[in-house]
Amino acid sequence: MEKQQYIQRKDTRKKNIFQLLAGLALIVIINIIGSSYFFRIDMTSEKRFTLTPATKELIQNLDDIVYFRVYLDGDFPAGFRRLRNEAREMLNEFGAYSDYIQYDFINPAEGKDRKEVEASYRELMAKGLEPTQLQIRGDDASSQQIIFPGAIVSYKGKEVPLHILHEQMGVPSHEIVNSSVQALEYNLASAIRKLTVEEKTNIAFLEGQNELEPKYVSDISRELSGFYNVKRININNDPGSFDDIKTLIVADPRVPFTEEDKFLIDQFIMHGGSVLWLIDPVFADMDSLNYAPVTIGMPLNINIDDMLFRYGVRLNTDLIQDLKAAPIPVTTGYIGDRPQISLEPWVFYPIVSYASNHPVVKNLNAVRTQFVSTIDTVGAPDVEKTKLLQTSPYSRVLGTPVRISLDILQHPMPEHLYNDRPQTVAVLLEGEFESIYRHRPHPDVILPGDFTFRETSKPTAQIVVSDGSVIRNQFDRQGKPLPLGYDRYSGMLFGNRDFILNAVNYLADDTGIMEARAKEIRLRMLDERRMRQNRLAVQTFNIIMPISLVIIFGLIKRFFRSVKYSRKKQY
Repeated sequence: MEKQQYIQRKDTRKKNIFQLLAGLALIVIINIIGSSYFFRIDMTSEKRFTLTPATKELIQNLDDIVYFRVYLDGDFPAGFRRLRNEAREMLNEFGAYSDYIQYDFINPAEGKDRKEVEASYRELMAKGLEPTQLQIRGDDASSQQIIFPGAIVSYKGKEVPLHILHEQMGVPSHEIVNSSVQALEYNLASAIRKLTVEEKTNIAFLEGQNELEPKYVSDISRELSGFYNVKRININNDPGSFDDIKTLIVADPRVPFTEEDKFLIDQFIMHGGSVLWLIDPVFADMDSLNYAPVTIGMPLNINIDDMLFRYGVRLNTDLIQDLKAAPIPVTTGYIGDRPQISLEPWVFYPIVSYASNHPVVKNLNAVRTQFVSTIDTVGAPDVEKTKLLQTSPYSRVLGTPVRISLDILQHPMPEHLYNDRPQTVAVLLEGEFESIYRHRPHPDVILPGDFTFRETSKPTAQIVVSDGSVIRNQFDRQGKPLPLGYDRYSGMLFGNRDFILNAVNYLADDTGIMEARAKEIRLRMLDERRMRQNRLAVQTFNIIMPISLVIIFGLIKRFFRSVKYSRKKQY
């Protein structure tokens, strides 16, 4: 009996040793394989931790440290804690593909007195970060806190600001945080690309038709220069104007195009060039109201209607009024000889929003427009049309000529008249376009480079916006350009800059990292009302339940062990 038990113990010892050695060998093999073949498993339903191929390629090609100083450390409300945690997890995900990704989370106010904090805030604002004021509510009181929900990204001595929180007008705070989380990969990758790009694509602003002067597009030109070589070209029958140009921006032309220039632009598109058209179909100017109580909006003919119609859109000679509108300063009275100024929504300045989930406009903040017109899509073979921007449902379309007067602020139209459906004001056209000169004689112009006359384009894209001022920046009192989309009267920041950047990125075939904008992370919100009502029960359950499970598991395990060893003793 004792000999048999000795043999059993010896066999058990050998078996345990073999299992230990086999386990160690398996661990070594897994580590060897893991060092040679990198992979990660994303178990989330929406694949939130799976980077797009373009982002992975961008990170893996780094040759020096990219350092993120993220200013999201501190005592924040739950939504901002989530944004901070998601940003840290995304940076960890980036770091899994490259050892050159480094970061720190910083509280710019920690351990500093008031003067030092103010100096720190000024420094961050000078570097391009924008502050956000939080309203923190406690059980008995509330307080305000200024934070900078962004980062400064550095690489080889260069720095760029990165805005992590993207505020959207009229959107609940939890949805703003969620959309900011969704855009994390795109924003981080975009900052890296801006710092690391070596050979930049050429894009150009068109001149010669009284387009916006450089000072009116200075802010967006500076932003675009981080990604592209930004030029200004005047065609003037010069076939060399389009040499190496990928995307052309036509910003608010006021003088008709000649047939020669139209032909060159048409053939630029036929050979794969892309165009961002920012066109005013109606001439209307607020400056005229400084000299007369009434001005008239009239059709503006710049001789490109036939081109755009052939490509798939029609710009209508009308103006949109919208109850959801940007404010303007208006004199409402006088105290002594001092005018009293107030901000009133100006129905001719509609605030438009995205009309689809296309990456160009997905999660985009509202865009400020001025004297915008409607756009219709028309039949065009092999051209796909996507609506990008639209007005609110509380809009009204007026045919030209349109009487424009500030009297409408004192005697507004009844709201029931603003009953037109949302009106499209921006459209993306993609596909193979037909030349406007396919069935008609074309001007005797020398084509640029190795161009030959084509009747059908290579696959390309165009974006048409029925407002030339959407790209125009304002100025401060010292005459310095303000960020595009910033309204100096209301202090609100609209999404104009992001819209133009996304549009040019898309048109310039810089769509790799834009795939990240299409990612969607579902927002799984708790019922706050029920949570407050059952707060004590939830807290009690969360404390007692884990302890109870451990005790129950321990008792069950003890029971089975006692049964097991009592049987062995009987044997």
